[in-house]
Amino acid sequence: QLQLVESGGGLVQPGGSLRLSCAASDWTLGYYPIGWFRQAPGKEREGVSCISGREGRTYYGDSVKGRFTISRDNARNTVYLQMDSLKPEDTAVYYCAIEAAFGTMCALSALEYNFWGQGTQVTVSS
Repeated sequence: QLQLVESGGGLVQPGGSLRLSCAASDWTLGYYPIGWFRQAPGKEREGVSCISGREGRTYYGDSVKGRFTISRDNARNTVYLQMDSLKPEDTAVYYCAIEAAFGTMCALSALEYNFWGQGTQVTVSS
């Protein structure tokens, strides 16, 4: 049974940085599209970033472009989300998800993803 586990969330001041990790058991993450999403209270789930399978193409939502970086370490079977210049509006629960299909691209739509982690809270506040 595939399990995705996020870690790295926490409380950070505006302008600070955090790095989230998404680790998987049983599946090789490097073969599949992986997405990062977030959901703030009272808001819809938002696509933050994704990385495609073998090609490693990356995509970002407009609200995080230039501040967040997604990457993958195949040796550790882990996908990371480096978040810099954090703003209070980045506060949310962050989820990673995997699309169980081979492809050359990835999407920022939650509907494309089949398995989800439990989420990790990120709070940006002074």
